[in-house]
Amino acid sequence: MHKGRNTGINAALVSALFLGLAPVFGKAAMGVGKFSPLTVVALRTSMAALLLVIIIAVFKRRILYIYPAGLLGCLLAGAINGVGSIFYYIGLSKLNASVAQMLYALYPFFVALWLQLDKQTPSKLTGLRIIIAGVSTFLLTSTQAGSIDVVGVVFMLIAAALYALHLPINQRVLYDVPAPTVTVYTLLAMSLIVVPAYLLFDRSLPPENAPWLPVFGLTAVTFFSRLLLFLGVKHIGGMQTALLGLGELLVAITFSYLLLGESLTAWQWVGTAGLSLSLLLVWFEAPPSHPKHAHGLLGWLQPPDFPADFYKHE
Repeated sequence: MHKGRNTGINAALVSALFLGLAPVFGKAAMGVGKFSPLTVVALRTSMAALLLVIIIAVFKRRILYIYPAGLLGCLLAGAINGVGSIFYYIGLSKLNASVAQMLYALYPFFVALWLQLDKQTPSKLTGLRIIIAGVSTFLLTSTQAGSIDVVGVVFMLIAAALYALHLPINQRVLYDVPAPTVTVYTLLAMSLIVVPAYLLFDRSLPPENAPWLPVFGLTAVTFFSRLLLFLGVKHIGGMQTALLGLGELLVAITFSYLLLGESLTAWQWVGTAGLSLSLLLVWFEAPPSHPKHAHGLLGWLQPPDFPADFYKHE
């Protein structure tokens, strides 16, 4: 139990490291004379999905098996996250990277809401950590002079809510299915949303001198962060993974400062310290339980009877 819990915590933290680089690479890829937001999201999602499909097909095709309700759950989660990623990158194009990621960091609040609707009440410690993280995020989002694009703010909040919804859906599937299996079908479903969106509403081609390196970096970040994200959800649950995922905010802030020249105020650094405290309290959380009940928002996601060690053999 402790080994699985430690694996989940480490996976969630490393996933946060990769996810924290996403707004930095995304911001570097978008802009005047660069890639459009829809082009960026279509390229990074489809390339990451294709890479994962090739690796699994070559080395371990057995893990492509998934029961019908689980497949439907992954497709639903991927579609929701695909729509959310469109809102995310359009919002990111209107805000600076650190502020965008600070707003996106509100997604644990939405995760708590979705889990409550699924009859999974967060613990008192989790509630305390959410409050600490919320106050810290408020301080982090405090800015000095200058206006913030309202549309960008709304889009980032929508993206956060949709990202939060896909975690509990995949959590249900991950109780019985390996993380790579869930990752590949979720990424494929995301691609089925973002690629048609690009073809229908954009279809712009990048200029000859467009920077491809940030796009490749974003693809790598998407590939590794998704695998580790779902590994974390499998072992410690969606709520704890979401709270640990706030570490991506610290990563985004650091690299936005180092690479993009963005800076923080004194109150924002206080918020950084509070957020770090919320992350450290994860070590006192109890491991998640398997919700066997068929009630709640996601009660329909119940697996059939098949061998528990199915995925362990070639």
